[in-house]
Amino acid sequence: MTDEVILAIESSCDETSVAILKNNQLLSNIIASQVESHKRFGGVVPEVASRHHVEVITLCIEDALREAGVTPKDLSAVAVTYGPGLVGALLVGLAAAKAFAWANHLPLLAINHMAGHLMAAREVKPLTYPLLALLASGGHTELVYVKKEGDYHIVGETRDDAVGEAYDKVGRVMGLSYPAGKEIDELAHQGVDRFDFPRAMIKEDHLDFSFSGLKSAFINTYHNAEQRGEALSVPDLCASFQAAVLDVLIAKTKKALERYPVKTLVVAGGVAANKGLRERLAAEISDVDVILPPLRLCGDNAGMIAYAAHVALKEGQTADLSLNAKPSLAFEGLGD
Repeated sequence: MTDEVILAIESSCDETSVAILKNNQLLSNIIASQVESHKRFGGVVPEVASRHHVEVITLCIEDALREAGVTPKDLSAVAVTYGPGLVGALLVGLAAAKAFAWANHLPLLAINHMAGHLMAAREVKPLTYPLLALLASGGHTELVYVKKEGDYHIVGETRDDAVGEAYDKVGRVMGLSYPAGKEIDELAHQGVDRFDFPRAMIKEDHLDFSFSGLKSAFINTYHNAEQRGEALSVPDLCASFQAAVLDVLIAKTKKALERYPVKTLVVAGGVAANKGLRERLAAEISDVDVILPPLRLCGDNAGMIAYAAHVALKEGQTADLSLNAKPSLAFEGLGD
């Protein structure tokens, strides 16, 4: 039996990452983070992100191959994120992947970034279908029904801000460093939920999310106190904000599980690293097998793209060298 060895590239935002997956086992997952470069701006600057990707992409490819102990001749395919994400950042990864695939006569696999987040759960155990997934990150908040491998259907999504985006925005208001999610999570565990922040659409029958009202309520509370010269407890603010976020995420997920009776729930994306979310899932969702990727695979990384690429390769879903970036790529699969 011939080994399946996939080289995967991820560059959708501010991490440049290259991974090698051999027979469904990650041999390397190199991640060059740009967090320090973007901290002073309080968020990702697209042009800066693109330039950093250009500087390190070749080095990341070399490091991934070296760490995995494989050569281009050992590879079966090259996979790359082609959306959604920042268009300039995506184009750097695409150019590198297409050049590498062409030079080494390898098939090219076009991977949806969100499929990568979902399939990162395969690092924990094989997935059984149908399943439901809650994907929560800086750019996306979605509930996805997966009828079978590779067949994705969005059943609920945010109508405005993504949950991770809301974390970063309220963190910026409080003067926390970017990205603020981890620090807010830590502070929330030290505080008390004493502010009555809104839980938007929590009782409505649909499965969509909204976090802009919560974000605005938080910012108004903070600024009004500032104008009065009143110092509010930052841990209490964080506890109240996080409680509102988690109440909505858990309520909508429970509603989705009632509507789509499955035995497996995958929770993935950068926000899946949130300690409070993990605690609430463990305490409140017991009727299904809850699978969360390990922390190292929750953020953007090429390892998750490689896992999704295994499915694409098996289905023969190859792309040609005309493949272009799709920054607003939708997340729907085989059944559509």
